[in-house]
Amino acid sequence: MAQRRVLLTFDKDFGELAFIKGLPAECGIVLFRIAPQSPKEVAVIALSAIQHQPSWSGYFSVARKQIRMRPLTSRPPF
Repeated sequence: MAQRRVLLTFDKDFGELAFIKGLPAECGIVLFRIAPQSPKEVAVIALSAIQHQPSWSGYFSVARKQIRMRPLTSRPPF
């Protein structure tokens, strides 16, 4: 994968897919576990989270009130 992209999502399935499919470590996923009231609130929360973390590449991150980051290179125990 030539482009290092970070996916911002509210869909929990992306985490499972990333680990099962072996998403390249150059990529990143940020899962927002919030219930926004409006698109504007989504934008404010997303921008705030992105500005507080210098690099999302190589991580599956969960953003709630705090941010939890897990390397994509590790596999979950099954």
